Amino acid sequence: MSTETGRRHVAGLPAWDRCAVMGVVNVTPDSFSDGGRWFDTTAAVKHGLALVSEGADLVDVGGESTRPGATRVDEAEELRRVVPVVRGLASEGVTVSVDTMRASVAEQALAAGAALVNDVSGGLADPAMIPAVAEAGAPFVVMHWRGFLQGGNVKGVYDDVVTEVVDELHARVEAVLRGGIAPDRIIVDPGLGFSKDAEHDLALLARLDRLLGLGRPLLVAASRKRFLGRVLAGPDGAVPPARERDAATAAVSTLAAHAGAWAVRVHEVRATADAVRVVRAVQEARTAHGDARAAHQEARAAHRHTHTGADGAQGAGHGAEGAR
Repeated sequence: MSTETGRRHVAGLPAWDRCAVMGVVNVTPDSFSDGGRWFDTTAAVKHGLALVSEGADLVDVGGESTRPGATRVDEAEELRRVVPVVRGLASEGVTVSVDTMRASVAEQALAAGAALVNDVSGGLADPAMIPAVAEAGAPFVVMHWRGFLQGGNVKGVYDDVVTEVVDELHARVEAVLRGGIAPDRIIVDPGLGFSKDAEHDLALLARLDRLLGLGRPLLVAASRKRFLGRVLAGPDGAVPPARERDAATAAVSTLAAHAGAWAVRVHEVRATADAVRVVRAVQEARTAHGDARAAHQEARAAHRHTHTGADGAQGAGHGAEGAR
């Protein structure tokens, strides 16, 4: 699978020649990672601009925590949190994604300047979402989702997590297409951490090629998630807090970029922005080396052919002389 499959251009968004970096702005008091730090509109806009200055290509603005057990905010509160931040960032020329499961929030955010709708439910939480996005002609992230992270949905059960996630995403993409969203505006996301244990998340990262096989641009959102905490746990089993998982996040970003992901979604941008640019530089060097090697081999083959042809002609001449 070519790395360009997952990195293909998404209609309605800028074209990047490498894995894009999506910075996160949580306008919430209870996010698992940075709840409350950017709850004020002015602080949130300032933070989004800082992420861009550190290398983010687009900024994902969300007003509702999706951590396990989180209580949903009402529509009015989500709108109050999100729309002013989207408007403020868009007015500064930032490419903005809105992270929401509500069609009304998506509509108003798009009207305020958002360019992309990132729905962790893939349009399942609100039946009005797909028609609204289709009507707006906006790009749409379809994430693998098995329901709100409450009760039995917190811990998913899988026989083969990679096959099941791929199959369920494929089915959801087909539903989104039937709903009127254009094929070149659909992005897929395996939903790391959503109804998945650490071993499930790691298995999905190990087989990103299967997800790329869906033929859609791929978004990988691993930033600071629980499975990284489990990987980094000390000998006593103590799990580092979310904000101490940024180096591990950058490692995942490197793996995803190398595999061919369209974008990675991260809280701390600078390390990941550096990582994806290094991956791109190495890929360019590999391509240049391959082209140079192919040209060298072609030149050698042409040289051999020229000399073989000359020897053959000379041999034919001697044969003719012998005949005389």
